[in-house]
Amino acid sequence: MYELNQIIKTKKPHVCGSNEWKVIRTGADIKLECQGCGRVIMIASWELDKRVKK
Repeated sequence: MYELNQIIKTKKPHVCGSNEWKVIRTGADIKLECQGCGRVIMIASWELDKRVKK
């Protein structure tokens, strides 16, 4: 469902104000990089499904 270098938008913005994230690793957990501040997080794919704008 998610591909490398794909830009996704979340419902709620990050603390920095950006709601765009770049997928930098896929698998059971997905690694995302914030496009505003560069913060990298890992999140479970089922949890990310709930946070992404449809």
